[in-house]
Amino acid sequence: MIAARVASSAVRRQVRYFTPTPPPVARGVVASVYEQVAGEMLIVIPPALLHSPAPEVLAAYWMLYREPLLADGAVDRRTKEVAAAAVSVATTCPYCVDMHSTALYDLATENDAEALVADRLDDVADAGTRAVAAWARHAHVPDEPSVHPLPEAHRAELVGVVVGFHYLTRMVNVFLPSSLLPSRFGPAMRRRFKRGASRVLRPTLHEPHEPGRALPLLPDATLPADAGWAAGNPTVAAAVARSYAAFEAAGERALPLPVRQLVARRVATWRGEETGLSRDWCERLIAALPAAQRAAGRLALLTALASYVVDEDVVQEFRRFDDNDATLIEAAAWASYVAARRVGSWHAG
Repeated sequence: MIAARVASSAVRRQVRYFTPTPPPVARGVVASVYEQVAGEMLIVIPPALLHSPAPEVLAAYWMLYREPLLADGAVDRRTKEVAAAAVSVATTCPYCVDMHSTALYDLATENDAEALVADRLDDVADAGTRAVAAWARHAHVPDEPSVHPLPEAHRAELVGVVVGFHYLTRMVNVFLPSSLLPSRFGPAMRRRFKRGASRVLRPTLHEPHEPGRALPLLPDATLPADAGWAAGNPTVAAAVARSYAAFEAAGERALPLPVRQLVARRVATWRGEETGLSRDWCERLIAALPAAQRAAGRLALLTALASYVVDEDVVQEFRRFDDNDATLIEAAAWASYVAARRVGSWHAG
């Protein structure tokens, strides 16, 4: 019990820019999500904590994460964790790369896991792992020829993992540290840590996870046409429809219409290309907004298309106009969702 409390306190401190809701004082939807997360992940993990100021968005994140990745289905957990790790590499999210490559120490092999971390897919020994990783690594680039045609029975779960992680990695880049592991760890120490952590995680990686457990957290919704990739799995389809509706509502609450329109127009022209480290493209776009909306436009555009460059200055400028934690989370969540939804739309069938 003491160890669990220490671990819970340590992970809460990883969240940046605000203090998340501690599990002992959580109520309502937040408490319900925390209960599910802790039951399936051993603790309330930082990606759940960072969503806690916005209960509906927290439920949407968990639904979009759990039902494709954790729930039992047509695709085995190893394959789905490979896809999660590969997307994390593609979105430059070292934190998620660390987490999901650690799972692959148990589900696959240590060497294949580290080849994925280093983005050296030619060094992945297992052909199946290599094919799935190559597909997921480039799933956000619609003009890239597919190297892993999806079996129709696998489409909903695997595209669901890709969409979920294009959402989650953007949020993690904004609100969590750049790495799950301490920066002082060298390569050998990192491997030792992952070996130990994978043994701790083993029960969560192999135990059954009943599909649909997260669905009651949000009301029923209609699956949008551009999410037709989810239709082959009723549980994933329901999770996607409900989470998408929650993200849309969050965006309407948190961001002015001109900001949402600007982000939607830019994402509609995006073909998966990287914007680089410069923010000049973003500054040119937000110059057309009223001065009071430029901070929101900057946060939303960068989160959607270059989340790895969002820093304290971007967040604090946003908070200068609205210092509400829920608004901050809802704005970033909507932007992350818009980009993730765009990625999913390229895999409808």
